[in-house]
Amino acid sequence: MCGRYAASRRPEDLVDIFGVGAWEPEETLAPDWNVAPTKEVHAILERPLKDAEDRRPVRQLRPLRWGLVPSWAKTPEGAARMINARSETVHEKPSFRAAFTARRCIVPADGYYEWVTEAGERELEEQGRRKRARKQPYFVTPADGSVLAMAGLYEFWRDRTLPDGHPRAWWATCTVLTTEAETGPLGVAPAEGPRSLADIHPRMPLMLTPDRWDAWLDPAVTEPELLQSLLRPPPEGLMRAYPVGTAVSNVRNNGPELLTELEGPEEGTLF
Repeated sequence: MCGRYAASRRPEDLVDIFGVGAWEPEETLAPDWNVAPTKEVHAILERPLKDAEDRRPVRQLRPLRWGLVPSWAKTPEGAARMINARSETVHEKPSFRAAFTARRCIVPADGYYEWVTEAGERELEEQGRRKRARKQPYFVTPADGSVLAMAGLYEFWRDRTLPDGHPRAWWATCTVLTTEAETGPLGVAPAEGPRSLADIHPRMPLMLTPDRWDAWLDPAVTEPELLQSLLRPPPEGLMRAYPVGTAVSNVRNNGPELLTELEGPEEGTLF
């Protein structure tokens, strides 16, 4: 899954990396080393500019709230539970299938955090049952230092309790797609501990390699077979993982020190 990640790149860098054609500097979000559900996050998407006569899609950098609210939802209360969508079933789930066809985005990150769990806890999680406390946190990031381009979907939801023109009348929200975690060796593994992403957690964010960005973002691409082909997991060995301090487990903690690599797991934690 992806329940917490880091996003510290400047918007100017994201504009260059993803070939963004439009963004509003006043909407710039501050660097965030502990992005949690329901926070606003940067996302790359393609759609016509608001109120523009030219209705051709433009690649944009936009702030979205993390936790998708379907357009038909009566309230946004379930947003915190909609931070992830399984790539295997996203095309058929009522909450996601419309966005999968027409409103896809990329959520850029430095990397994501995941907590190693015991085998018994992992089995409970896979069954959808409540787990005990998480253990040693790891930071997972591209081994070459590039941006982690996570496949996402976005939606718009109208708050009918507010009048037209109210600044919060419309919500723009997103979710991150996940896939089965890689079982092959990490590109760079820690000195001790997990040797693959699957050793850390059974799920991982779906990383899009640059050759898939254009098709994924293009709203004109609606063919089911092509879209399904974009959901293939990336080649193995592109990621590295390393242990970080348990301070990241508290969402109130934030700062670059959260990414500091430990020599090994903290005392009393797994591995």
